[in-house]
Amino acid sequence: MSEPEGPQGERGAARAGRPALAPAVLSEKRTERASWEEIEAARDDPKQANILYHDWEAGSYDEKWSISYDERCVTYARERFELVAGTEGRPYGRALEIGSGTGFFLLNLMQAGVAKTGVVTDISPGMVEVALRNAAGLGLDVEGRVADAETIPYPDASVDLVVGHAVLHHLPDVEQAMREVLRVLKPGGRFVFAGEPTRYGDVIARRLSRLTWWAATRATRLPGLGSWRRPRQELDESSRAAALEWVVDLHTFAPAALRRVAIAAGAVDVEVRTEELTAAWFGWPVRTFEAAVPPGKLGWNWATFAYRGWSRLSALDRRLTRVVPAGLFYNALVTGVRPPD
Repeated sequence: MSEPEGPQGERGAARAGRPALAPAVLSEKRTERASWEEIEAARDDPKQANILYHDWEAGSYDEKWSISYDERCVTYARERFELVAGTEGRPYGRALEIGSGTGFFLLNLMQAGVAKTGVVTDISPGMVEVALRNAAGLGLDVEGRVADAETIPYPDASVDLVVGHAVLHHLPDVEQAMREVLRVLKPGGRFVFAGEPTRYGDVIARRLSRLTWWAATRATRLPGLGSWRRPRQELDESSRAAALEWVVDLHTFAPAALRRVAIAAGAVDVEVRTEELTAAWFGWPVRTFEAAVPPGKLGWNWATFAYRGWSRLSALDRRLTRVVPAGLFYNALVTGVRPPD
């Protein structure tokens, strides 16, 4: 039997650390793993694939991606927001997140004082369930609804801010989703999307991830390293998850093209920024290696090394933005405003 292919990585706050909240307990139906038959059936239906994949991941997503709701991720979310949108207009009254996942971006932005109240939406019922649980644990004023980003189930001009993290690349029709975002925004309201993969950055990240997975899963076959090898069942599940990711990851973006999509949807004052070059070259192999070995095997010292390494390289990348073309960085961020009436 050939070695299962490793996970290619969800675009999110994949940083070393510990989650502040305990893993969620989901209904039995939503914790079942998708079979190969279900994956095959979803290959031509990316929305169904998104539901399958994100329901599958919901209960362990924060732990898997080292998402927390403490100072580390509050700072990360706030800095991403400010990088592209600045600080003017804060705090926003009511903020809505599309593709919220477990609530990482919106809940941490609310804790940072960016918004007073929130709405989490996701096409995955499991993710909405966890996001609402996280919000309740943090004492935040948040409601939630299962929703398709291309048909947001909220009235016109009903929110002050729309945010999303690592969501646009999952949407079949990005421009239609942008139109819906502008529809629900009040005149003069702002949207901010972060964590979107650029074309070049995604190619490099996937190649580094595959190479790391190949090396790690073969190294653990060596004598004396058996305790570092994940059980076959877990590797098979990783392979199925990777197969779903190939279906749900629909787009990568050239920065200029992402800007054109936002303008075509009707946004004004559109800005696109990019970030993470060397930090991505470091971060994706680190996260892939963590996924290739048993949970808890690496310990806190590894987590500290990974986070500090990523932080230092991110600081270097901020200086490199002055001389390196924007399209070579891994993450794209975009903001825009609904025109005043």
